[in-house]
Amino acid sequence: MIQQVQVSNEIGELKKVIIHRPDEGISRISPKRSAELLFDDIVHLPLMQKEHDIFRKVLHAFVGQQNVLEVEDLLLTSLSVNEIEKNKLIEWVVQHEELPTSMLHLLKKMPNDTLKEVLITGYVEEEDYILFDPVPNFIFTRDIAVTINNHVLITKAAKEARHRENYLSRFIFGVHPLFDELRKQEKIINLNIIDLFPPSRQGESAHIEGGDVMMIHPDYLLIGCSERSNAYGIESLRKVLFEKKVVKNVVKVSIPNDRSFMHIDTLFTQINSHHVIAYKPLVVEGSGVAVTVYSEDGAQKEFYSLAEFWRSEIDEQVIFIYSGGGVSPYQEREQWTDGCNLVALKPGVALAYDRNPKTEQTLIAHGYNILPANQFLQQIEEGTLSIKDVENTIITLPSSELSRARGGSHCMTCPIHRSNIN
Repeated sequence: MIQQVQVSNEIGELKKVIIHRPDEGISRISPKRSAELLFDDIVHLPLMQKEHDIFRKVLHAFVGQQNVLEVEDLLLTSLSVNEIEKNKLIEWVVQHEELPTSMLHLLKKMPNDTLKEVLITGYVEEEDYILFDPVPNFIFTRDIAVTINNHVLITKAAKEARHRENYLSRFIFGVHPLFDELRKQEKIINLNIIDLFPPSRQGESAHIEGGDVMMIHPDYLLIGCSERSNAYGIESLRKVLFEKKVVKNVVKVSIPNDRSFMHIDTLFTQINSHHVIAYKPLVVEGSGVAVTVYSEDGAQKEFYSLAEFWRSEIDEQVIFIYSGGGVSPYQEREQWTDGCNLVALKPGVALAYDRNPKTEQTLIAHGYNILPANQFLQQIEEGTLSIKDVENTIITLPSSELSRARGGSHCMTCPIHRSNIN
């Protein structure tokens, strides 16, 4: 089992993380169905997988291979340890995907390694049979669950295209032996439990996706009110978090309901103690982004920009490093290609996509080195570079296909253990 599940910040040394390699289901997305399945374009899967493999190798170098957990491996083990819950999962999929009941027998008799593939891709290779749609957004494991101090929140997706992905995540956290201790200690908060998170009196369901949730300080949890996460979901969750004494402050960050800004991590991510990379038009004073701090004692504060909130409540020395240099049209272009969506591996060392040159120039001006991922891996293999010597560095990932999916390195990681920051 996992000895420690703990995330109290965004930049502490990454210790354990969940990822998912782009799977074969992505190769079946057609142009007509791409928007429905929440992809902005069709991608070339072999190249996308090669790019993701480089991303994974960089994580291995910093975290250790045994600490980079693959969703497919977690699902396979989960299918093998609890036959009753496995059958419940199959029954739910058959019902949800509106399959004939005859498919129950087909799925239940499958070997677990085959069933794992089918549940994710929707395709039975031996039968050349497409049972249902893939879940291409599963590569963005940030959205499936969030570690909040020593608890795990299982999120609830707003879009139907992510419902099976969400159910597979619930199955993994509900069954896999790695999470036994969390379950015993009742430290898994499942937003999908209707009795705990019922609809509002107006019939509104609670929705929150992980890209809208940031643990920026042990006492402060940020949640975006966005296209994917609603105000009712934030209200419902903060009540439970305060009752369980998981966190002292829940901060609602209201951003435009716009595909360009689907989650708050498309607008800003922290990469160092005093550095936040951000999209200038929606961060600075007068941006129209409202920030509300709800405290466990019932107090409430209002701020009229993210910058004002951060300087007042978190760090008065914060410096916002703007994607695209904060200049149009580059800031719009590079926000779209995830110039603000970085994941820190330790303070001052983060992963970014390699296609945002103006953002790179701005990072260099703030004292960062830019190191292409392939060059980094070669130097590590040759022994000419040591992980402990990598400081103030942005490692850039090849991303011609990964970026088409509209999610960066922050989106592709679900941290479940980070070091605390002193």
